[in-house]
Formats: sequence, structure tokens, C-alpha cells
Amino acid sequence: HTQQEQQQQQQGKPVGRPASALDLSRHMDKQIYVKLAGGRQIRGTLKGWDQLVNLVLDDTIEKLRDPLDPYRESGQERKLGLVVARGISVVAICAAEGYEEIYENPFHQ
Repeated sequence: HTQQEQQQQQQGKPVGRPASALDLSRHMDKQIYVKLAGGRQIRGTLKGWDQLVNLVLDDTIEKLRDPLDPYRESGQERKLGLVVARGISVVAICAAEGYEEIYENPFHQ
């Protein structure tokens, strides 16, 4: 073992692997979009996360879907406030800054 691996082992950290597969530290206290299993999409301020990608979001807003067509947004939003999103249900994470929605299919000719 290297000296760094020995220190990690003494601290109880896994050796040779990062503590988390996802580093969201640069997005702390910033707005992010989260797509959840089942198609729900939320936007909120990232307040914390863990190695299982459980997320804590504040000032969270959910984009509501059209009840007749679950693939379309209704244009309405619902305030959720403080949310803990379980990592098992997180499908995608995107920074809100620099995010642009595409309304027309760019592949349709």
C-alpha cells in the first residue's frame, strides 16, 4: 500500500476508489434540474448529496405533466419546497445555468 492508501485505510475510507461516483461540489447552492424515474422533473437549489446520489434540494419546483399526454409538459409548476430525492429514483442531473430546452425535434425532417 502507498502512504495515501494507508491513511485512507486508517480513516475508514475505501482504498483505491473515490468516496462517490459523482462530485456535485461545484453545484452546491446552485440551481439544478433533476429528472426522476417515472418522468417527473424538478428544479431546486442543491443543498447536499451522498455517495448513493440521494439529493437534498431547497426551493424546489416540479414541472407538471399533461394528464392526457404524459410526454408533454402542461406549462404549470408546483412548489415543493425542501425535497430529498432518493438516489434510486434519480435518472439525470443537469445544471440550470447553461441549460436550454429544445421544443422542436432537431432530428425531424
